[in-house]
Amino acid sequence: MRSNHRTTLLLFLLASIISTSFHYTDNATFINNYPEPDWITVSGIYITWIVMTIIGIVGYWLYTQEKLGLSYLCLCIYSVTGLSSPAHYFYGAMSNFSTKMHTLIWLDLLTGAFVLGFVIWSGLLLREWQPKD
Repeated sequence: MRSNHRTTLLLFLLASIISTSFHYTDNATFINNYPEPDWITVSGIYITWIVMTIIGIVGYWLYTQEKLGLSYLCLCIYSVTGLSSPAHYFYGAMSNFSTKMHTLIWLDLLTGAFVLGFVIWSGLLLREWQPKD
């Protein structure tokens, strides 16, 4: 595996971690402004972000150790951190969200898609998991 692939993954992962940290913090801070189900709590938001971020970091570490199957699994799970952000729209009309909220939701979706896209690119297109001859 080339180091530039590691760098690309690291950049995507860092972008996602930064994006989700802003969004999840905003969601927790302004929980009453976000249309969402009653079972969402401030502590649940933070715990989810911490656990998912650890899974993403472990996925990156596994990638650097060339344990690609487990890495891909962790990174796919982590990508849900961002990919799930548009689920906010199931609980309120688009007009219920501020421009800031929309921006954070769509930035999370984009960065989560980058992480998932990397897994697809690395695993399905490059087939980095296959032994080198």
